[in-house]
Amino acid sequence: MVVCVCNAIRESEVRQAARDGAESACQAYSALGRRAKCGQCVPFAREIIAQERAAA
Repeated sequence: MVVCVCNAIRESEVRQAARDGAESACQAYSALGRRAKCGQCVPFAREIIAQERAAA
């Protein structure tokens, strides 16, 4: 599933960034060499990161 259309970031990429230590959407995007543009994806990215952190 695509999380960020502007940057073509997939859910699996956000999950991996969270597993690698990203604690926020900005950190996850930065780890992927990108940054949020319009921002509509940030709440969904936060939710994914929270899920990964809870599962750890």
